[in-house]
Amino acid sequence: MNPNKALWEKGDFTQIAATMRESGEALVKSLGVKPPLRVLDLGCGDGTTAVPLARLGVEVVGIDIAKNLVEAGNKRAATAGLNRLKFQEGDASNLEGVADRSFDLTLSVFGAMFAPRPHDVAREMVRVTKPGGRVVMGNWIPNDPTSFISHLLKISSSFMPPPPEGFVSPMTWGVESHIVERFGQAGVPRDKISMTKDTFRFIAPDKSPAELVATFRQFYGPTMNAFEAAEKSGKASELHNQLVALATEHNSQANGGTSIAATFMRVTVTL
Repeated sequence: MNPNKALWEKGDFTQIAATMRESGEALVKSLGVKPPLRVLDLGCGDGTTAVPLARLGVEVVGIDIAKNLVEAGNKRAATAGLNRLKFQEGDASNLEGVADRSFDLTLSVFGAMFAPRPHDVAREMVRVTKPGGRVVMGNWIPNDPTSFISHLLKISSSFMPPPPEGFVSPMTWGVESHIVERFGQAGVPRDKISMTKDTFRFIAPDKSPAELVATFRQFYGPTMNAFEAAEKSGKASELHNQLVALATEHNSQANGGTSIAATFMRVTVTL
């Protein structure tokens, strides 16, 4: 099986996405989207941004590599009566069957950054977007002190075996020079690429930081893999303690719940 597909079909990312709904809606609102418009949401999960986009009356296609998330997204769309929203399986590195210049907006929030072959990802996003349209990405930033997920992934990776030769870290999508170079190879001039830091919030009013970490351990593929590796080396308690300390440090909720602000790089490419 495709390792990336296996990673995101592991566990149940919908449990993590439940903490991301409010920020997903806020991000969509900030895009200024109005119908008629056709939008591709790439690496969409179960619809954290695709569902609020569809509620604005635009046509939305959500593509994700994970079959279980596509099924969950289609179930959400049906329950909400959103008949202009559909989810389908696909690989951000190779959008087979997606026509050239078919979307006014191509959006990927913490999705396409995890696909292998980042240059292919940039090329595909540009290819399927209409002239005059936009590509918008939300990407985690490596080593940013306020980027919670990048720290969670960094801690997790320190308990894992070394990645295979040729592996390109998803975190490179949060580095300006890499962003410019990748879209440049896809034919986009530098002055058409803008980047700004933005904030996404993970909100779990009914979970303490330790309980949120437990949710990641049970349902989030990268954290699940890290704990499996840590258990083999007898370091699961060490990993757990580091992640709980991280979540506690970033938590701004004082009433027993968890609210974590996480900085990300917002990329806008105009075509």
